Amino acid sequence: MSSFPDTRLRRLRRTRGIRGMLGTNVPGFEKFLWPVFVVEGRGKSIPIPSMPDQNRMSPDRLCAALEPLVAGGLGGILLFGIVEDRRKDSQGTYACHEKGPVQRAAREVRRRFPELVIFTDVCLCAYTNHGHCGPLAKDGSVDNDTAIERLAEAAVSHAAAGADGVAPSAMMDGQVQAIRRSLRDAGFDDRLIMSYSTKFSSSMYGPFREAAGSAPAHGDRRQYQAPFNDIRQALRESQMDAQEGADILMVKPALFYLDVIAIIRNETNLPLAAYNVSGEYAMLIAAAERGWLDLEGTVRESLAAIGRAGADIIISYWASQYTRFFRKIKS
Repeated sequence: MSSFPDTRLRRLRRTRGIRGMLGTNVPGFEKFLWPVFVVEGRGKSIPIPSMPDQNRMSPDRLCAALEPLVAGGLGGILLFGIVEDRRKDSQGTYACHEKGPVQRAAREVRRRFPELVIFTDVCLCAYTNHGHCGPLAKDGSVDNDTAIERLAEAAVSHAAAGADGVAPSAMMDGQVQAIRRSLRDAGFDDRLIMSYSTKFSSSMYGPFREAAGSAPAHGDRRQYQAPFNDIRQALRESQMDAQEGADILMVKPALFYLDVIAIIRNETNLPLAAYNVSGEYAMLIAAAERGWLDLEGTVRESLAAIGRAGADIIISYWASQYTRFFRKIKS
């Protein structure tokens, strides 16, 4: 192999046209799911302080916000429901109600945008009065087997409202299998399950918990979310979810776990999603506000890294600002 001076790699970088021709494509807008927080009522758009440019929205305001994004080619959305405290109980019952915020939003978005891909988050933490992802056993731990029954019921209600796919995030053992069976029994065998299959117990979820009002009232979620320092166990979660019938696997968070995305990408032929979480979103904004980072450059670079690691689908709050960051690329 020849070396300098015959080999000069700068030849491959000399002009914008050459760089654009040889570089990896940035993820297209069709690859993005925008995670959105929906509330009950109408005419509501409530800013989230720790997540600038993101809002809690009622279904009608969500549809208005989606209008330019859908026209621009947005791939889809991932719906999260937020309810008032009076709706919450120890079992998370309202998660399954046909008039719940996710169900209402799914119906309205489906009516307004028939071709848009709609996924729904399936969990109970925003609907329980204790903030955990399922009903509690007598010892205070989450009752896994009771939880998966409720999760399956919620998933069916989302499918009935028009969701293309459901995304169970509670990290309960057997949740994918229970949901798959319930969807099939209810006549929704064609609906996708995008499992939060490798979801780490991470310090990067703080802004989300503020937005969703879902922080646990006691204890934490380390008893059911994957430990960040036990990668083998986390990988087993994805393997098991695939065996239980998941159509799409997911790694969450994304930027701190690019190695895990790459490993799972090499081990499965299933589509793979990566969730660019609220803390990853907020930290770039905070650093840019202090003048420490160029926001547009770091957003583009970070999202390109997620795609390069092997994600087919990128779940990101930056999706609502895709045109700002990706339509004016400087190679």
